[in-house]
Amino acid sequence: MTYERFLADEPVVVTAALTGGIHGKEANPNLPETPEEIGKAAAAAEDAGAAIVHVHARTDNGERAFSTERFQEIDDAIRRHANDVVVQHTTGATQAPTEKRHLSLRTDPPPEMASLDMGPLNRYDRLTSENTIATIDALYDEMADRGIKPELEVFNDGHLNEVHGLLDRRDLADPVYATLIFGPGTLTRPRPRNFLNAVDNLPEGALFNTLGFGRHQLPFVTMGILFGGNVRVGLEDNVYYRKGELAESNAQLVERAVRVAGELGREVATPDQAREILGL
Repeated sequence: MTYERFLADEPVVVTAALTGGIHGKEANPNLPETPEEIGKAAAAAEDAGAAIVHVHARTDNGERAFSTERFQEIDDAIRRHANDVVVQHTTGATQAPTEKRHLSLRTDPPPEMASLDMGPLNRYDRLTSENTIATIDALYDEMADRGIKPELEVFNDGHLNEVHGLLDRRDLADPVYATLIFGPGTLTRPRPRNFLNAVDNLPEGALFNTLGFGRHQLPFVTMGILFGGNVRVGLEDNVYYRKGELAESNAQLVERAVRVAGELGREVATPDQAREILGL
């Protein structure tokens, strides 16, 4: 396998994962939590080169929120502050009823994209995200009904099998878009060979997004760009800019990914180009 096989004529789509649902300002005080903070962070990330913002909701005290109303407040704030960035809602959750996970899909208008976890994963010592096939199918069906593009989140090799299984059960619109995730715990071990194998094992014609947690973010951004994929950065996945130095903002992490893309000879997609590439 050589990188020439994967070099893309298309620009790289950069996603900024602004907030997440696990750590908060205790991990990095620059992580946005309120709708207004998230709206401003989305605008700054877009200005830095992000075409997509991945959105989680928080309550006023910083805890995770699932309500449609809270996601609506966040979307409204993003529209006030940002220009034309693509909004992608999460449907992931740890030990939350399946019905709660549908609520982020019911804003008006609905998000253009939403994440769809492709299988179970462990969170810390006693928490598990349960993503049964029935849950995956139910979330996918509502996305299809509401015209929302699924971003298939692949945390390990078993989840790659589940991508193929979903394609057997459902008629996904082209192109299939999968995020390959690397890091500790239940995630695929962050090794270059594992990255190449994951790309090889995607369905034919699928596009991929690359995500490395923590200190693995920058190396996997580089590999994702080099091998013709797209990339995700942001404070959800990595609160540091370099060892011992907290990131100043999501935008700072986006700016670095954009510089890497430039050095590797790939343009960065605008939101409208991302819509065209991903078939939104």
